[in-house]
Amino acid sequence: MIVELNGITKRFGDILAFDDVSLTIDDGEFLTLVGPSGCGKTTLLRCIAGLEDVSEGKITFDGQDVTTLPPQQRNIAFVFQNYALYPHMTARRNMSFALEDQGMAEVDIEQRVTETAEMLGIGEQLNQKPGELSGGQQQRVALGRSIVRDPNVFLLDEPLSNLDAKLRVQMRAELQKIHNELGKTMIYVTHDQEEAMTMSDRIAIMNQGRLQQVSSPAEAYYQPTNRFVASFIGSPAMNFMGCQDDGDRVETAAFSTTKPEAVTDTVTEVGVRPEDLEISEDGGESRADVSVFEQLGSHNMVYLAVDGVDDELIAQVPAIKYFEEGDRVGVSVTDRRYHFFARDGTAVYTPRPRPRASRDSPASPSSRV
Repeated sequence: MIVELNGITKRFGDILAFDDVSLTIDDGEFLTLVGPSGCGKTTLLRCIAGLEDVSEGKITFDGQDVTTLPPQQRNIAFVFQNYALYPHMTARRNMSFALEDQGMAEVDIEQRVTETAEMLGIGEQLNQKPGELSGGQQQRVALGRSIVRDPNVFLLDEPLSNLDAKLRVQMRAELQKIHNELGKTMIYVTHDQEEAMTMSDRIAIMNQGRLQQVSSPAEAYYQPTNRFVASFIGSPAMNFMGCQDDGDRVETAAFSTTKPEAVTDTVTEVGVRPEDLEISEDGGESRADVSVFEQLGSHNMVYLAVDGVDDELIAQVPAIKYFEEGDRVGVSVTDRRYHFFARDGTAVYTPRPRPRASRDSPASPSSRV
């Protein structure tokens, strides 16, 4: 199923939820709507489902205008954040009741529910009620209820947000396996950019009701279209510094670099990813004091009070590098990997993506998206 949004807008009275959104989700694609709370992503998903009416624009499924169709006529499945299971029904009945309403034969219902439950790893929990299930098992039942209906489009509204961190990671992998097995179009909503980066074919980044960028996760990370995307995608976020542009060089309080000839806009701000800041005990383009040092296992984070820079900068360094609070260090930008932004926040220059590590050598933390 190809889902097309053509200039859709949603207002609640004087409140604008989202404005003039145009987007095509390809058949079988896993697309994630991501953005901060209140940016309009859940309302957009509900409009695709038919749970909310659009104020302007058109929604089509495989070319058919469904803008005014009720949800039950769109052949979609909606997985809610709170699972929305019937507490008095067993897991089996929660998954089967919609098929019973459709008049499907009992033997066919049993086969479909059993196969789906086995695929989701909840075959032994089918006779238990939601109150007897863990959060992860309840989430699988909610997914199973959607899968047995064989919809054309899956719409998932922050379905992992109520799970603990370890289970979220596990369920991310499970959802990807389910998507690969079913091959269905999936539109997923989250405010967690790590979920968006790891699960999606493409991500659609929203802010204040407007689409900011629609691209692969890697492109959003390495080639953000504006300052918001650069600050939102990536954890920790990109470092930003004000700068002076004299036409030939761009200078911050701590760093200086040649301005690429292709950049004709005036650069007013410079961004540097944490993994592109290099720390040395001696030398460096600028000097800094270590204010906080965090060991995270696979890599370490270093918070730096850089001479002349108002805000702290954050550097991501390999796990073998160790610093202590108060250390005086040198700081440089690796391979001059600067991002340049114009006054309106538009990205006017992004460095080339780092080359991927070969299969013969493990990727360093700084080379991963």
